Amino acid sequence: MNLHYREFGDAANPRLCLLHGLFGSSVNWMGIVKRLQENYRLLLPDLRNHGRSPHQATMDYPLMASDVYRLMDRLGIDSVSLLGHSMGGKTAMWMALQQPERIDKLVVADIAPVTYENRFESIFQGLCSLPLHEIHSREAAERYLAGWVKEKPVRQYLLQNLLKQPDGWRWRFNLPVLQAAMPVLSGFPEVQGRSYAGDVLFIHGEGSDYVTEAYQERMRGLFPHYRQRLLHGAGHWLYAEQPGPFSQAVRVFLN
Repeated sequence: MNLHYREFGDAANPRLCLLHGLFGSSVNWMGIVKRLQENYRLLLPDLRNHGRSPHQATMDYPLMASDVYRLMDRLGIDSVSLLGHSMGGKTAMWMALQQPERIDKLVVADIAPVTYENRFESIFQGLCSLPLHEIHSREAAERYLAGWVKEKPVRQYLLQNLLKQPDGWRWRFNLPVLQAAMPVLSGFPEVQGRSYAGDVLFIHGEGSDYVTEAYQERMRGLFPHYRQRLLHGAGHWLYAEQPGPFSQAVRVFLN
């Protein structure tokens, strides 16, 4: 698995790898890139079955972590700090727990190492039922999805993955595999006594319930030196909703 990736910033700067969430890609980070590229050498991979990376029939956190480590090896990167959002945050946590010597610092955006209920069922129903052979524009696709996904920013986020081909429209991400993998992606792998002793920052949105007090014991058990930061005026997509404060929080922590 050779992941597609983008790089930004001066090669002499400290390395920071950004891992996107479900239905996302490296493109989602561009608002953060312009705020961090002066201080860091940024590595933005597309995780498997997302963006321009290859599609595979299997998908879980150990596989995604292995993909990123393989990319680091290919680029000759011994260690890196990680910033992961949602699914990418779980991937980043698993990477730190498996090979802690290769992770300098860890930033986890609006996710915890716990099992959640599947919150994406209506999204999958909308995406799977979208009549790709009938729609004539991205606007028509958005109108259709409005029946399944109420939030316009979320619809626009999803439709970044809708590609126009000579023979019609198709999804860039591997929709059937993502849907089949949701029971695994909603959870977190068994850790078997591991922990990460490095510095960890959990950033969560004021309007989100993905990181709650009920999860703090679990977070502390795996990441004993973690700290938390609440980002006001933001929900689950906090890096897009409050890019300035989000970037500042990351910069202060990494420095």
